[in-house]
Amino acid sequence: FIEGNKIETISRNAFRGLRDLTHLSLANNHLKALPRDVFSDLDSLIELDLRGNKFECDCKAKWLFLWLKMTNSTVSDVLCIGPAEYQDKKLNDVTSFDYECTTTDFVVHQILPYQSVSVDTFNSKNDVFVAIAQPSMENCMVLEWDHIEMNFRSYDNITGQSIVGCKAILVGDQVFVVVAQLFGGSHIYKYDESWTKFVKFQDIEVSRISKPNDIELFEIDSEMFFVIADSSKAGLSTVYKWNNKGFYSYQSLHEWFRDTDAEFLDIDGKSHLILSSRSQVPIILQWNKVSKKFVPHSEIPNMEDVLAVKSFRMQDNLYITLTRFIGDSRVMKWNSKQFVEIQALPSRGAMTLQPFSFKNNYYLALGSDYTFSQIYQWDGEKKLFMLFKEIYVQAPRSFTAVSTDRRDFFFASSFKGNTQIFEHIIIDLS
Repeated sequence: FIEGNKIETISRNAFRGLRDLTHLSLANNHLKALPRDVFSDLDSLIELDLRGNKFECDCKAKWLFLWLKMTNSTVSDVLCIGPAEYQDKKLNDVTSFDYECTTTDFVVHQILPYQSVSVDTFNSKNDVFVAIAQPSMENCMVLEWDHIEMNFRSYDNITGQSIVGCKAILVGDQVFVVVAQLFGGSHIYKYDESWTKFVKFQDIEVSRISKPNDIELFEIDSEMFFVIADSSKAGLSTVYKWNNKGFYSYQSLHEWFRDTDAEFLDIDGKSHLILSSRSQVPIILQWNKVSKKFVPHSEIPNMEDVLAVKSFRMQDNLYITLTRFIGDSRVMKWNSKQFVEIQALPSRGAMTLQPFSFKNNYYLALGSDYTFSQIYQWDGEKKLFMLFKEIYVQAPRSFTAVSTDRRDFFFASSFKGNTQIFEHIIIDLS
């Protein structure tokens, strides 16, 4: 009987080994919480008296809530002093802790000692791979997830000249990688089983693509395409199509606009491309089912100097993010007629604003050349992205989500420092 002693806290090991204890009274103390599993050794406990204490019925009480439902002991009512909605109610009447008692975090899992500008991921034969463009090392490094060591290891290396993009394309059981280069033309490599490495498969004509800035893969009516956004002054952003033998130039989109990014998205069941440029507002092209070509459709007004546009879906709604180096970046939502702004994010020095999601948690990663990169998380109540965490990545150029072995990661490429791999973890606050 430890009653009326003004006890405010109890050690987690206070009752360790008391397997024959049958009655325990902690009544009329000043307890607001009990350490998790404090009663786990009390195998013979018949009666527990917690009257006269007012408990905070938040995450710290979750374990006690679950224990009360499982124990065979007789336990007095546990009264709550907070949170406000549970004041003077019984702990047993708390509806649920599940949402309030978990949070997430990003922790460094692996550091790759080299610079990079883009990361792409693909699955082949039940394995997860990552292709990393390294212009300074003139490599397209292909990594494979090691199921035993639980990290990403080197798998193959495609060499080139100032590689700025590596994009994997899977056609049946064939694996191709489009390697975009600033010099020497761009090329397509194919994985050769007999050589167990990627070998050159096809060249991309220099006359069309002289300064590639982005590669976007998409599929329309079961046919495979990719588009390369060209950012040179005489650039010719071009769509390529698979014809069962190789990829050939299918459509030139427009000239003279220095395109920085291409984004494929489905708007109301129709295929579209959004091209962003340093010289005009983002334009939206729509796929014409008769001509089987992209035709100009509309534009996103008042959005000059957009470096990139990325799309994502959340709760059946379509959103886009617009990255701007000067001024505020934007989050916009499709309202069945046009994209309307829902949020502006201060983004001076930003080169990438990447949406991604893990386990129904929606995030934006905003990379900055001038300060810490910021991760925002969607707040379902406020209907806005709220600042969640800051990470330090030197001159980030891309953020890429990669999932394997029921574990979730995101790669942060760096133009001036190490490439970092962060793991997304779930934390039980109880």
